[in-house]
Amino acid sequence: MRRIAGIVLAVLLIGGVAAAVVAGRTGQDKGTATKTVHGMIGSEKAEFFSDPDVVKALAAKGYTVRTETSGSWAMDGLDLEGYDFAFPSSQAPADELADKYHVRRPLPRPFYSPLVVVAHRSAAQVLAANGLATLDKNTGTLKMAAYLDAAEHERTWQQLKGAKAHGELTGTLYIASTDPETSSSGALYLAAASYVADGGRVASDDAAVGRTAPLMHRLISVQGAQQPSTDAAFGDFVSGAGNPLVLVYESQVASLLTQGHDAGDLTVLYPDTTANSDHTVVPLTPEGRALGELLSTDPVLRKLAVRHGFRPQGATGEFTAATAARSTYLNQKLTGVRQAPVPAYKVLHEMARRAGN
Repeated sequence: MRRIAGIVLAVLLIGGVAAAVVAGRTGQDKGTATKTVHGMIGSEKAEFFSDPDVVKALAAKGYTVRTETSGSWAMDGLDLEGYDFAFPSSQAPADELADKYHVRRPLPRPFYSPLVVVAHRSAAQVLAANGLATLDKNTGTLKMAAYLDAAEHERTWQQLKGAKAHGELTGTLYIASTDPETSSSGALYLAAASYVADGGRVASDDAAVGRTAPLMHRLISVQGAQQPSTDAAFGDFVSGAGNPLVLVYESQVASLLTQGHDAGDLTVLYPDTTANSDHTVVPLTPEGRALGELLSTDPVLRKLAVRHGFRPQGATGEFTAATAARSTYLNQKLTGVRQAPVPAYKVLHEMARRAGN
């Protein structure tokens, strides 16, 4: 397998909070920047805020933005006094933070990204040969009901026809995800999986959580130690290490492709039922709200968000146009992809707790 080379990966959160990632480094606070705002962000947005072009665009609007990274679901346990905004990777933890800090709605939601599964070509072909996926060039669809059935019956790669030709495909078949108790992507994975497993019903209480808890536990326990962030999981994948199937944000894939990195044998599988990661700003000060609205409306910043793989809210054409040259890898219009409703924060938190224990 060819390695996917040339991508710079962010240093990840370990145990709750990572080192500061600064957009507006020393010597870059000059020019028109007049306000410095501090934020706690999901690590998947660290590259965006540290991009020199983003720094320049923010400075042109009068902002220097300094950020630290945290798992989105871990932000609730942090003391955010003194910060201007929090920027988790999905709406559920954002709503919880908004309640905690008495933030008025609506909350700015500048961009979003669906969850996808990255696979090496050999793994994707085996899934397709066994009715677990369909393929079209470098992208395809993961059949969630069929995959969950395989997970429930603890199927191994060796039990799938065609797998014996690929020595790397051994052991239990599973999708590697992040820790759902601290990471948004891991929690959203459970939201989508439980929705499918419970016949298209969104979990709303303990009884609903209990109905799918054994399967959710199996999805998580089979993985062993989990990465705290999709950055780490995606980093392992692109380096040729780790599991053959990894749950990541589409934005990570799109960013790698739009910046011209070698895609190698990458295949992108869109679950036929998935969950969107709605990157939501929780303004803790007026300056934080102004920044969130600027990220949502400024044409230059929206264009830069697309360059980093995010889909701006309310304008699918921006993403489609920017990724036209990579359409063989990306389901640009999300055709055939159903969005699973996400349970309320406390319900999803309980689901994640039970899945991990």
